[in-house]
Amino acid sequence: MMGEIDLCGVFVPGLALWMAAAFALSLPLRRLLAATGLYRLVWHRPLFDLALYVVLLGGVVTLAHRTLP
Repeated sequence: MMGEIDLCGVFVPGLALWMAAAFALSLPLRRLLAATGLYRLVWHRPLFDLALYVVLLGGVVTLAHRTLP
């Protein structure tokens, strides 16, 4: 499902929807990491957050590729 999706006449790339899903998953995960204090072990928090987002995006795209036709 990497084609375009029609939302009320506006064509949105399929990857944009997966990016939004990965971002939605990263918000509670980052909040959990901050609450548990695991960010104290991280050298550069914004870089870690970016890497976490990229890993989540890869997981979402892989999961969608395997489950959707």
